[in-house]
Amino acid sequence: MKISPNETLITGRWIEHKGQLVGDDTCKRINELIRNYLHEIGRDPSGWDALYRDPQDARLWELIYPESELHGGGPPQLRCLTYGEAEEKYGLAITKSLRPPP
Repeated sequence: MKISPNETLITGRWIEHKGQLVGDDTCKRINELIRNYLHEIGRDPSGWDALYRDPQDARLWELIYPESELHGGGPPQLRCLTYGEAEEKYGLAITKSLRPPP
């Protein structure tokens, strides 16, 4: 399971199934990507937001929970970050060695 080059945002949703809220197929895909494909390289000070690197194209992906007011933080979202955005939030030390060659 990989991320296509044209993807920059992958947002899960909660759906009702048999009277309960469960993650949709996109939530399942995000979980599969962070468990078996993307490489975690850092976390923000809160521990909730995580930074990942795609081993195929070196793009950086941030795992966040944009509906954090919901129970359990809400459904997950992966969004592609520039190296500059990642350095600002996660620190230069994490991303400096990961930058692809110019």
